[in-house]
Amino acid sequence: MASPSWPAELADAYPARSDLPLALREPASPGEAQALEVPAAAVLFEEGNPCRGFPLVLAGEVRVARGSAQGRSLELYRVGPGELCVVSASGLFGHGGMSAHGVTTAPTRLLLLSPAGFERWLVHEPFRRFVFGVFADRLSDLMSLAEAVAFQRLDQRLAAALLGRGQTVQATHQALADELGTVREIVTRLLKRFERAGWVALGRERIDLRDAVALRALAAGDTPAR
Repeated sequence: MASPSWPAELADAYPARSDLPLALREPASPGEAQALEVPAAAVLFEEGNPCRGFPLVLAGEVRVARGSAQGRSLELYRVGPGELCVVSASGLFGHGGMSAHGVTTAPTRLLLLSPAGFERWLVHEPFRRFVFGVFADRLSDLMSLAEAVAFQRLDQRLAAALLGRGQTVQATHQALADELGTVREIVTRLLKRFERAGWVALGRERIDLRDAVALRALAAGDTPAR
């Protein structure tokens, strides 16, 4: 159901929109943009399907990942308020199927801009510069991800994934496996190895960090996992 406050929320989350001509700051018709509120774990788009529109996240978060025929998935990035989904933009630019799938990680409020509305905004330089700036940032992130997958051991990547989330990481082994593009059994085996080394303490859907220095060294490739 549409929220009457979404124009103000959109202006706060996406300041680049404020540089558009006045006529473009709000969609011209209800068919050009749709305000949506969806629960956690909702599938917003699937691989291979046509792109239905361009999501502008006002609250919550969308996890964008690519799947395999074996049922595994690799997280590419996440989209929060003020951020853009380059997979959606790529689908609209190329008029082809989506190259990844998007699932909400929390209750999410967003504005889905129609393909026509996206094209109408994109002809204006401030919004176009914003979109392509995000493309450049995401490309850099994806190159780093490809480098990590190709050249880093999985124990290094798991150690890096645990850092920067506070002293306690609230995550299931399956969620970490999805993030790293592997299977739950391997993540569980590595976490138990970390626990034996005294680096973490494992609980139900939580991991308490006991030795962040050792994890940081492993993530940098300086210390082998015991």
